[in-house]
Amino acid sequence: MSRTAQLALPLVLPAQAQKHVTVNEALVRLDAAAQLRVLSSTETSPPATAVDGAGYVVPAGATGAWTGKAGQIAVWSNGGWIYLSPKAGWQAWDEAAGGSQMFDGVRWVANALAVSLGGAALTWRVVEFDHVLVPGSTNSTSVAISAQAQVLGVTGRVIAALTGPGLSGWRLGVSGSADRYGSGLGTALNSYALGLSGAPLTYYAPTPLLLSAEGGSFAGGKVRLAVHLAELVPPREV
Repeated sequence: MSRTAQLALPLVLPAQAQKHVTVNEALVRLDAAAQLRVLSSTETSPPATAVDGAGYVVPAGATGAWTGKAGQIAVWSNGGWIYLSPKAGWQAWDEAAGGSQMFDGVRWVANALAVSLGGAALTWRVVEFDHVLVPGSTNSTSVAISAQAQVLGVTGRVIAALTGPGLSGWRLGVSGSADRYGSGLGTALNSYALGLSGAPLTYYAPTPLLLSAEGGSFAGGKVRLAVHLAELVPPREV
């Protein structure tokens, strides 16, 4: 069957019977590839059934119907799987990871802004998490800035009002620099922090964020924090 060069869409042949079958397959492929979105890029075992149009990036080590399909996009259609072979530069939104994936010609790279022919990449991501305040003058987050990450800034939003005896505000930073990402921050619901690093700052070891009370101490509340960072990926192995 003749197919198009980019998306391998099947072409209707002269005097072909049941032309609708070919056209429908082409539409399914086009529907999957346009505004590409996948449910997961790490699931190795294909589900026995799925909603029509559900797509997955097939990872290495996949089993069952996906055996030998690593790197391809599996799309459930009419009771079975069809496969799209990506080309360098294709991008997909990964719902499970909450981020993008870019195909570099060999592998999919998460959150890539740019990739090279040899597989080197510059990636960008936002690490967002909620921190529930516990009583005390300071709180360290359980989620840390990852090692070798270059941080452009940290933002936050109060999603449950901060309370505590004498509390008038709070600072956001890291150990050794308690106000790096903000001071005099509000305690009311929807108060926010918008903290730039000044110059992009690299962390060479996992580093928790530090919340420090001003004027008193914390008793409770919740803050949603987001670390905006870049990371480097070396060329792939040979």
